[in-house]
Amino acid sequence: MSDQPSTGACTTAAIELKGLRKRFQEGDTERVVLEAVDLHIAPGQFVVLLGQSGSGKSTLLNLIGGIDTPSSGSVRIAGVDLTALDERRRTLFRRDRIGFIFQFFNLIPTLSVLENITLPGELAGLPRPSLEIGARDLLARVGLADRAAAMPDRLSGGQQQRVAIARALLHQPLLILADEPTGNLDEHTGEQVLQLLIALTRQQGRTLIMATHNAAIAERADRVLRVQEGHLLEEAASPPAAIAEAAA
Repeated sequence: MSDQPSTGACTTAAIELKGLRKRFQEGDTERVVLEAVDLHIAPGQFVVLLGQSGSGKSTLLNLIGGIDTPSSGSVRIAGVDLTALDERRRTLFRRDRIGFIFQFFNLIPTLSVLENITLPGELAGLPRPSLEIGARDLLARVGLADRAAAMPDRLSGGQQQRVAIARALLHQPLLILADEPTGNLDEHTGEQVLQLLIALTRQQGRTLIMATHNAAIAERADRVLRVQEGHLLEEAASPPAAIAEAAA
């Protein structure tokens, strides 16, 4: 039997959360972060999670990505119930099927740009020659074709986040989870990185869920969900013109 949970022939991810709860014990007090969350996200949608710092956005992303486990309820991605998997199989699913983009880039400082991008694929046992071809193609698409041999500390913050986007997309994941991906960048650079991320994920037809406190980003999304007092509140969808502009 393969270690990897079967996803059938799916190339994009539908996300389904049922009765999702997350609570933490803090001394004698139980803190409720998420309470009875139900959600369905169609394949290929771009969904923004809005909320103040500490509202539970990152916790929800971690639950969807299988980094954390809920107190109760279930998380299904492309038909696979992550909450029914043991830790090893959940890790394999996350490695093979989900791409993560973080606020602080999380590049390995002792590896070159090219090595940072190909490392997850190498850990998954994919052939290095094809990984390098794909990585160089993505570097060209993010405007860093000439920086493959550079070390991360030789890049600007915006360039490092472009490398992180390429790394997240190289293995063609079903789902991209982005946690405040522009939060550590200046406004102009953040806008450039945001446009690039949305364009690339739409071109590949990937499901993108992005946590942010920046309401302006929501104008590009297909759906906007606000995390508030443990619940998800759906807000008005972006007008079609804004979506089309972001995909251009």
